[in-house]
Amino acid sequence: MRRTKGFSLIELLIVVAIILIIAAIAIPSFLHSRMAANESAAVAAVRTVNTAQISFSSAYPTVGYAATLTALAGTSCSPPSATGACLIDETLASGTRQGYSFTLTTVTGPPNSAYTIVAGPIQQNYNGVRYFCSFADAVVRYSLNTISTCDPTIAPQN
Repeated sequence: MRRTKGFSLIELLIVVAIILIIAAIAIPSFLHSRMAANESAAVAAVRTVNTAQISFSSAYPTVGYAATLTALAGTSCSPPSATGACLIDETLASGTRQGYSFTLTTVTGPPNSAYTIVAGPIQQNYNGVRYFCSFADAVVRYSLNTISTCDPTIAPQN
């Protein structure tokens, strides 16, 4: 029998099968970690908006809270104004960040004395599972269902 150098077809198929088994185990774990990272980023963004709203209200007491996310942002910050306060970045001001959509609603006034920020995954069970919200009390709350209005009945985020 003559021995040739290299791998046989069976050996190559076994290696491919082992790689596929490892990938099948690793991919769901990777997707879950990405969803957890997106949810953490959404909570951080809601907290950022809360802090920006408090700063905005202090800086512009005749206006109160900002009516839009773009009023909290700005590209020309010399000097900041009530229409471009430069308190949040432009990505968050656009309303989307890391798989989540952010909506600033329920601004009442003048001066604006209330607001609601709601964050929801753009693709449910892909970008994230939970919805987050907050209002003037600055407590981040979450729900597994779509949040239409944020109120104290929604569980606070730990």
